[in-house]
Amino acid sequence: VQLQASGGGLVQAGGSLRLSCAASGRTISTYAVAWFRQAPGKEREFVASLSATAVITYYEDSVKGRFTISRDNAKNTGYLQMNSLKPEDTAVYYCAVDRRAVVPRGSRDMDYWGKGTLVTVSS
Repeated sequence: VQLQASGGGLVQAGGSLRLSCAASGRTISTYAVAWFRQAPGKEREFVASLSATAVITYYEDSVKGRFTISRDNAKNTGYLQMNSLKPEDTAVYYCAVDRRAVVPRGSRDMDYWGKGTLVTVSS
């Protein structure tokens, strides 16, 4: 599975961005989808995950109520809608998929990773 993340950019605090994660090589309809981020000088951290059935979601506490993870299996693509962005959301965002149907909050290990997309939030 190859993953391509896109949609990052520069946005002012309070703004919104929508990240996309396009998969190729095989269908990810039975895979859980997740997003991670790595801020400068920090370790990569879990942001959100969505189960294969699109029923179970997990979010890191600081993004709850602001970020929404979703998927479109027909397009073999996952998404992360980010609203009310804050400067502390600035990071490289990575998408990943896993053969587990559910990826719990705080997970670190995923089967496949995409290259990151940079999100910069200015104050």
